Amino acid sequence: MRYNKKRVINGLFSVATILLLAACGSDSPEGGSTNAGGTTDSSVTVAKEGFPITEEVMSMTAMAPNVAGVEWGDMPPLMAYEEMTNIQVAYNTPPRDDFATKLNLAFASNDLPDMIISATSSNLTPEMEVEYGNQGVLLPLEDLIPEYAPNFDKLLGENPDIRKSITAPDGHIYSLPTVVKTEAGIRANVSLWYNGPWMESVGVTEIPKTTDELYDLLVKFRDEDPNGNGEKDEIPLSSAGTSELHIWMLGAFGMKTRGIEEQDGTVVFTPILESYKHYLEYMNKLYSEGLLDRDLFSQSRDQHKAKGQSDKLGLFPAFHSYNLTDKPIDEAMEDPMFGPLTSEYNDTPIMSMSAGLSRAAFAITNNNPSPEAALRWVDYFYSEEGALFYKQGPENGIWEYQTNEAGEQVKVYLNGMDGTMQPDYGLNSPTIRLDSLNENPILEDANAISSSEYIEFDKQEVKEKLAPYGEVAYPLVYLTEEEQNVISSVTVDLETYVEQMEAQFITGVEPLSNWDSYVETIESMNIDEYIQVYQDAYDRWAES
Repeated sequence: MRYNKKRVINGLFSVATILLLAACGSDSPEGGSTNAGGTTDSSVTVAKEGFPITEEVMSMTAMAPNVAGVEWGDMPPLMAYEEMTNIQVAYNTPPRDDFATKLNLAFASNDLPDMIISATSSNLTPEMEVEYGNQGVLLPLEDLIPEYAPNFDKLLGENPDIRKSITAPDGHIYSLPTVVKTEAGIRANVSLWYNGPWMESVGVTEIPKTTDELYDLLVKFRDEDPNGNGEKDEIPLSSAGTSELHIWMLGAFGMKTRGIEEQDGTVVFTPILESYKHYLEYMNKLYSEGLLDRDLFSQSRDQHKAKGQSDKLGLFPAFHSYNLTDKPIDEAMEDPMFGPLTSEYNDTPIMSMSAGLSRAAFAITNNNPSPEAALRWVDYFYSEEGALFYKQGPENGIWEYQTNEAGEQVKVYLNGMDGTMQPDYGLNSPTIRLDSLNENPILEDANAISSSEYIEFDKQEVKEKLAPYGEVAYPLVYLTEEEQNVISSVTVDLETYVEQMEAQFITGVEPLSNWDSYVETIESMNIDEYIQVYQDAYDRWAES
């Protein structure tokens, strides 16, 4: 994949010149750089606002996951940012699938970069943050944020839960998160989608509101040949496993997740609640009557997608319905999103929603020559202007304005480039997600049909069917080392047992008459102490 370097350089020059003039025209407060030992390095002067960040060019190293095989140093947004900031970054970007291994090796060998970018809490785990923070390998950021990260500091002021969720038990902040502020971004998992043409075929005009109504619709999907091929090949409800069904189906029985959940300040483990038993009874009924995919626990995602592409699915999980069915976008807008259900056991609609944060997106190590400059470097991306820049870069880098047939100015990719040429592509980026960033999407062609109409459709579906009923199942917390030892000693066996038994209860291999024995087994796994750890962590979070 190639880019027009002359266009990029021209774009860099214009952007950098404007910002440099703006910076020079202001009385920017400046400060010295404090290194990992807490002493001031007078050789590095860091501007507390404006660009460039440092008067002299300085170098840093960074480690980040690679998704599309494009070198980060060749990405126009980062090339432009180097000119704007005077900070040259050498990027080490192992493939995303190998990133956790490479990062662990870097910590183990103490061969760390100055910055860690776009990690996730799965590879830069909360346990690692606490451990390496206590060792001084990851630097605490909370004292630097007010002076050197004003954009992020503003977010902390707007939403106190952010500070609660990124503060370790020792009171320090060791990483910055992705902050999601989009309306559609509040969903905690992929959505469930009804097959709209099937609903029309069986004469149902409104989505179900109760478990009984859902059951009746699934029966129609099974019996009335809604795909019109004359064969009984319809699968009313399907998924590859149950993880993508939980937040949508459990809500009908008064739960938000399968696992640890906070209910009115009290932490519970939902798989031993009577409400979870009612969920299993309902799912077993669907399975036994051929309304739930018989391949639920055995099919791969590719096999599941093949069924969607063959128009065999009536209700299915996907981020957008066209991701599974490969329908054109305009046809996908005929597929309504699943809405919360009530049941004889729960008359209050409830659904799990995202906390709006994803931790570990940015961290600074004790190798960094100027933590202040590094924090200034990332803070721009927590502004609306900076978030758009991180995603798209300057004009003539990835894109240019073109006039379409309607006389409208639209952004169009250059030289066949796509989103892979920017560092926000498919990653947990140190930035904010905003609806406003989707208003002027970059197109391959000035006269192409934009996806903005679908974005608005999706946003409205979430606003109507999730937002009024969404609750965070359990906040993002940190555990102490002692608490983590308790959880680690229990988690693998506990989660494996619960997952196995869910499959056996739903398929009928294990009769639900054995429920009491199942609960007793879980109680023997130190579940009380397990729950208490999360209760203590929740209490700390709530009181902080």
